[in-house]
Amino acid sequence: MALFLITAVCSYAAFLYKASHARRGWRDAVYRTLMATLFLQCLTFTMGAVATDSPTLLGVGNSAILVMHLAAVAYCVAAEILLLQWAEPLPAIRSGIRNWVFFGFGTEVLLVLLFFVSGAPHKPAAALTTGSKDLLLLAYLIVFIVSQTIPCVTIFRACLSYAKLTDKIWLRRALRFLTVGSVLLFMYCATRTVNMVGAAAGANVNGLKIVPAAFSGLGIIVVSIGLTMPSWGPRVSDLGQWIENILSYRALYPLWNAVCQESPEIVLEPRNSGVSNLHYRLHRRVVEIRDGWRALRPYMDVAEQPDIDSDSDVDAGAAAANGAAPRPNNDQALAEAVRIRDAIRAKRDGHVPDSERRRPGFEERDAVTLADEVSWLAKVSSAYAKLPSFDAARGSWKGLPQGRALENSES
Repeated sequence: MALFLITAVCSYAAFLYKASHARRGWRDAVYRTLMATLFLQCLTFTMGAVATDSPTLLGVGNSAILVMHLAAVAYCVAAEILLLQWAEPLPAIRSGIRNWVFFGFGTEVLLVLLFFVSGAPHKPAAALTTGSKDLLLLAYLIVFIVSQTIPCVTIFRACLSYAKLTDKIWLRRALRFLTVGSVLLFMYCATRTVNMVGAAAGANVNGLKIVPAAFSGLGIIVVSIGLTMPSWGPRVSDLGQWIENILSYRALYPLWNAVCQESPEIVLEPRNSGVSNLHYRLHRRVVEIRDGWRALRPYMDVAEQPDIDSDSDVDAGAAAANGAAPRPNNDQALAEAVRIRDAIRAKRDGHVPDSERRRPGFEERDAVTLADEVSWLAKVSSAYAKLPSFDAARGSWKGLPQGRALENSES
């Protein structure tokens, strides 16, 4: 009972989630098929929960079990049709859809006939759930299990092949989930068959009834995730990208704050404390850092060794920044941070730059995408934040964090 309730809850959760998209998706045939599949899944496990408590429905003995089995067959057929629609356009799959509809209809008619011919309404419920020595009841159960096993095998094979063909990452992941789900449901069919054969042979299999139920419940949970994954998966990616953007945005703050203090005119727009349109704001921050770097470039003297009091990593980075031979502990991002800091110091000290001297080009960095540029600038920003900073009041450099003049409006 508990397993049926758990799977029913998962099924209804998936159904209600997809139902929330009905307004914009109902005209899509794939969406309608998906909704039918999820509805049949809900019906199957709802009737399973009902059957464990009272198998009689509308005054007919074991009718709840029959409805559960019929819904399960229809569910498998709907899942097969959905998979075809995911893989191919409608004109290419008409015959496949027709074949599965005929298979489902024929199977359900056969199940109904065997149910009543075998006298199932008058048999104990355990005979239809565990197994029986009655040949007609055994035939009924075999037809039902075969109707479940065939879709498991075909879905497994189709999902494996379709997952290799699609270039949509979340559809590919959904197909892989369905592959795992089909394996679990196949194990349900296999263990259920073992129980049926054991019961027909007179063995006591009551203690093994939980095994196929466990495979069925776990399989349906995995399938429910797979069926809805193409809808919610991209939102997970968006959330991951948003988190990555906000971390990068904050990581760039020390470097951005430093260059903006020296050249406030590079700020493109007034700042705010919101996090909406974060991708645009991250791109804007990168552009502002590049503009601030260009404003400082005349003060970057590549021929002069910077005079800094720091550890060997800083010395190595500064040497590399000024064309010296690289050392084993060379840090390019640290060298760039030292170069920017010394340019700010030179500007504040009133040095007049040599207009004829060749200076390093910021655009020489091999960053072909925004992500590459952000990654590089984040390293420079982190290194810059660890350097000694300038104390304007004392007119000296010291090992304190950078000035926080813009923090309240931007961080």
